[in-house]
Amino acid sequence: MSGRSHEEGLKDLTLLGNQGTQYSYDYAPEVLEAVDNLHSNRDYFVKFNCPEFTSLCPLTNQPDFATMYISYIPDKKIVESKSLKLYLFSFRNHGDFHEDCVNIIMNDLITLLDPRYIEVWGKFTPRGGISIDPWCNYGKPGTKYEEIANYRLMNHDLNPEKIDNR
Repeated sequence: MSGRSHEEGLKDLTLLGNQGTQYSYDYAPEVLEAVDNLHSNRDYFVKFNCPEFTSLCPLTNQPDFATMYISYIPDKKIVESKSLKLYLFSFRNHGDFHEDCVNIIMNDLITLLDPRYIEVWGKFTPRGGISIDPWCNYGKPGTKYEEIANYRLMNHDLNPEKIDNR
């Protein structure tokens, strides 16, 4: 395979390579774009590490900072990474609790991609002496991925990491 062609989803992208990219300062799920998964015949993980995620406390409007981890097993579509970056940036002035942010991100990616499996983990820096690290996941109903999601949910924190960098 010599590379992806325009017929394989590239012609539909509006952000990648666009020098006039506009940054939304308000929550903007419409910026998310997907392309065809050319390897849907196998399971594989795609993982994004987003160490500069910010949102706002819905009550105080103080900023919250996090590293957002997004991992998924694609089915027919994969998310285009520049659109994901712009989407995550759109949370900058979005007021929501940490738990809401990770679930909103997961829901928007499920709507866009219909993945076999996905998990989103927000590792927020402490405010007031406490950090909040919400984790959520989803497996396509009626498939082995639903079983994997249930297993991961029940076992995701059996070996918690040592927190020494916050």
